[in-house]
Amino acid sequence: MDTPCKSICLLDNTLGLCVGCGRTLAEITAWCGMTDTERRSVMDRLDDRLIMLSTALPAAAPEA
Repeated sequence: MDTPCKSICLLDNTLGLCVGCGRTLAEITAWCGMTDTERRSVMDRLDDRLIMLSTALPAAAPEA
Protein backbone atom coordinates (compact mmCIF):
# COMPACT_ATOMS: atom_id res chain seq x y z
CA MET A 1 0.00 0.00 0.00
CA ASP A 2 1.21 3.48 -0.81
CA THR A 3 1.83 6.09 1.83
CA PRO A 4 -0.65 8.95 2.22
CA CYS A 5 2.27 11.36 2.70
CA LYS A 6 1.95 14.59 0.69
CA SER A 7 5.42 15.87 1.69
CA ILE A 8 3.78 18.62 3.74
CA CYS A 9 5.11 17.46 7.07
CA LEU A 10 3.74 19.83 9.67
CA LEU A 11 1.94 18.74 12.82
CA ASP A 12 -1.01 20.76 14.07
CA ASN A 13 -0.34 21.41 17.77
CA THR A 14 -4.00 21.35 18.76
CA LEU A 15 -5.15 18.16 17.03
CA GLY A 16 -1.80 16.38 16.82
CA LEU A 17 -2.33 15.58 13.14
CA CYS A 18 -0.12 16.17 10.13
CA VAL A 19 -1.68 18.93 8.03
CA GLY A 20 -0.53 17.18 4.84
CA CYS A 21 -1.77 13.63 5.34
CA GLY A 22 -3.86 13.65 8.51
CA ARG A 23 -1.86 11.00 10.36
CA THR A 24 -0.67 11.24 13.95
CA LEU A 25 3.04 11.26 14.70
CA ALA A 26 2.70 7.73 16.11
CA GLU A 27 1.06 6.54 12.87
CA ILE A 28 3.72 8.18 10.73
CA THR A 29 6.48 6.59 12.82
CA ALA A 30 4.89 3.13 12.78
CA TRP A 31 3.77 3.20 9.12
CA CYS A 32 6.54 1.00 7.69
CA GLY A 33 5.96 -1.68 10.33
CA MET A 34 2.16 -1.76 10.00
CA THR A 35 0.29 -4.53 8.28
CA ASP A 36 -1.85 -3.72 5.25
CA THR A 37 -4.93 -4.06 7.46
CA GLU A 38 -3.56 -1.56 9.97
CA ARG A 39 -2.62 0.86 7.19
CA ARG A 40 -6.08 0.54 5.61
CA SER A 41 -7.63 1.32 9.00
CA VAL A 42 -5.59 4.53 9.22
CA MET A 43 -6.29 5.43 5.58
CA ASP A 44 -10.03 5.04 6.15
CA ARG A 45 -9.92 7.80 8.79
CA LEU A 46 -7.77 10.34 6.94
CA ASP A 47 -10.48 12.13 4.92
CA ASP A 48 -12.44 12.94 8.08
CA ARG A 49 -9.28 14.09 9.84
CA LEU A 50 -8.29 16.38 6.96
CA ILE A 51 -11.76 17.94 6.98
CA MET A 52 -11.43 18.46 10.73
CA LEU A 53 -8.01 20.08 10.19
CA SER A 54 -9.33 22.39 7.47
CA THR A 55 -12.00 23.73 9.78
CA ALA A 56 -9.61 24.06 12.74
CA LEU A 57 -6.80 25.90 10.93
CA PRO A 58 -7.05 29.69 10.70
CA ALA A 59 -7.65 31.08 7.23
CA ALA A 60 -4.66 32.61 5.51
CA ALA A 61 -4.49 36.39 5.74
CA PRO A 62 -5.13 38.15 2.43
CA GLU A 63 -2.06 39.58 0.75
CA ALA A 64 -1.70 43.36 0.57
